[in-house]
Amino acid sequence: MPKVTVLVRLKASLDDAQGRVVERALRNLGYDKVERVRIGKLIEVWLEDGVNADDAIQQVEEMCRQLLANPVVEEFEVRLE
Repeated sequence: MPKVTVLVRLKASLDDAQGRVVERALRNLGYDKVERVRIGKLIEVWLEDGVNADDAIQQVEEMCRQLLANPVVEEFEVRLE
């Protein structure tokens, strides 16, 4: 069963408010070497056996454009495991 991993994160040009909150919290906990934090999400999709690699990637990229990521504010990276 092919597994495809998707990493979704805010576009680099956008402010990551959640990342800033976590960054400050880490510094408050004593991790003073932390310079920047960005928060994203990891999505794992398992497809039926027999799906070839190119089709798997293409299908999951389509899923990202339609549902898994917001193309206005997010970018995504698809990896076949």
